[in-house]
Amino acid sequence: MSRAFVVVLDACGVGALADAAEYGDAGTNTLGHLAAQRGGLVLPTLEHLGLGSILDLDGVPPSIAPVLHGRLHALGPGKDSTAGHWELMGVVMPARLPTYSGGFPSEVIDIVRAASGRGILCNRPYNGVEAIEHFAEPHLRSGDLIVYTSQDSVLQIAAHVDVLAPEDLYEICTEVRSKLTGEHAVGRVIARPFAGTAGGFERTEGRRDYSVLPPTRSYLQELQAAGVEVHTVGKVGQLFAGVGIDIQHPGPTNARALAETAELIGSLEHGLVFTNLVETDQVYGHRHDAAGFDRALCKIDACLATWLGRLRSDDLLILTADHGCDLASPRTDHTREHAPLLAKFAGHGSRRHDGPLADVGASVLRWLAGADAPELPGSSFL
Repeated sequence: MSRAFVVVLDACGVGALADAAEYGDAGTNTLGHLAAQRGGLVLPTLEHLGLGSILDLDGVPPSIAPVLHGRLHALGPGKDSTAGHWELMGVVMPARLPTYSGGFPSEVIDIVRAASGRGILCNRPYNGVEAIEHFAEPHLRSGDLIVYTSQDSVLQIAAHVDVLAPEDLYEICTEVRSKLTGEHAVGRVIARPFAGTAGGFERTEGRRDYSVLPPTRSYLQELQAAGVEVHTVGKVGQLFAGVGIDIQHPGPTNARALAETAELIGSLEHGLVFTNLVETDQVYGHRHDAAGFDRALCKIDACLATWLGRLRSDDLLILTADHGCDLASPRTDHTREHAPLLAKFAGHGSRRHDGPLADVGASVLRWLAGADAPELPGSSFL
């Protein structure tokens, strides 16, 4: 009755992929550049596990006895949460999902108008916080929705809770998601409720992601077929549109996601827990807030220290990421990077393992079900 815990430190990339220049991301290294900006990181638990054995990292020297460690790379295109999380579980996008560097065309905007009965503000690539700051007041006056995108395949809809109840915003996003097919099958439609008054607008914890369906079978479905229960914490379940998942646990903030995961460490008898820690991406990465990013990592590190003392001898703990968000980049979007790999399990041997992201899913299936799925990408590192 073994267990596996896969924890994604969102956007904590560890160096540019070979094709990063095609995305405008040559030379990116989220954790490396963060450590340099901060004059070194202080992460004793991650240091012990071997984070500094993966790459040169100011303040985090190589571990004397690391767990299995290395770097993982994407097999398919993309550099967002959907692509990264899907690939961790063996789903590789056959082609890039549509992006809208010049804003959405009329046929997409017409879908949003028809679903909401409201006008549209913004309609261009925009930093999410700035979109609210710049368009909240005309939104409050007119009731028009704030619609924006980024370099990723996303359509985001923001609305003040006093203008549109979150439940109504979710209904609109569900309708928009159902209509965006074919050439406009955007990766995610994201509901972004916010609250507050001028000078103090804030996004609430009511974000919801409405993902396109995974195009192929995943290791999550393989686990279910083997009778293994699959739990997700945070936005992971939404990224897979619920496919291959038994129970979704909330995690709109790191504090909540860490607490939910800790609860499952104490209560789950057998199964997978797949957790996303969103704030290094959503709150600090996109805002180029190095001090906040550092603090978030320190809190994760302290929490990990308590988890290590509670894990069973037959548990598998994997720490990784989905993409980068390099604070040294001139843009505030995601960056095309390797993901770190730290895997603690009996017999890890302090080995180095570099491979595709899908090796995570393959290893979890082997650990929990004693099985392989040769038709899926990835190979077990166990």
